[in-house]
Amino acid sequence: MLVLSNSSAAILILVATAGNVLGSTVNWWLGTKIEKYKDRKWFPVSEKRLIQAQSYYHKFGSIILLLSWLPVIGDPITLVSGVLKENIYKFLILVTLAKFGRYLVIYLSYLGLFN
Repeated sequence: MLVLSNSSAAILILVATAGNVLGSTVNWWLGTKIEKYKDRKWFPVSEKRLIQAQSYYHKFGSIILLLSWLPVIGDPITLVSGVLKENIYKFLILVTLAKFGRYLVIYLSYLGLFN
C-alpha cells in the first residue's frame, strides 16, 4: 500500500499493528482456554512440546513476547503466554511494541534509512 497508493504511512502502520495485536490477543485468549484439552487425542501439541514451550517462556520471562513479531515462533509464544496466564496488560504492551517495531522497521527500510 505504501508503494501503490498515497495512503498515510502512519495510518497504515497503526492499522497493521492493531490487526496484528488483535490476532495475537486471540492466540493469548485461546491459550488461556486450551490447556484443559491437552489430554485429548486431537490436541495439536504433544505434552512434551507444551512443557518445553512453557520451560522456554519461564526461562526468558515475559520479555520473550518482544519476539512475537517473528514468523513461525511468534504465534506459539503468544499462545503459551495465555497458557501461563500472562497478565493481559503486560502482554498487550510487549506485543504492541514488537508488532509496531516490525512495521516501523519495514517503513524505514522502504524509505532507505537502512542502506
